[in-house]
Amino acid sequence: MTFQHKELAAGRWFKLSLAEQLGNVGSEVARALTWQERGNVEYRGRAIERALELLDLTLMDVRHRGRLKEIARVREVLADYFYGDNRFGSSPASWRSYFDAFAFATRANR
Repeated sequence: MTFQHKELAAGRWFKLSLAEQLGNVGSEVARALTWQERGNVEYRGRAIERALELLDLTLMDVRHRGRLKEIARVREVLADYFYGDNRFGSSPASWRSYFDAFAFATRANR
């Protein structure tokens, strides 16, 4: 598998806490939403692909075996929002709210 985030995939990602990992995913999702609002489909696509890649790395993290269902569902719903029919009724506000919680948790733990 080829990764855009080669340094993270090489091991650094697996040293981050789950909150840090999902906070980083949230940064990419926020970028994708911003580019979507600006009408730049190409940059939106690049950002969401990076977000999905980071979720894939999170799913590969053996420390999260008990959370795989939740992480996989986030990936499924995210892909549905950006590439599917948005069957789950996601919105930019719901994505920002979900991922902001992880960013806040990360900041609180520093």
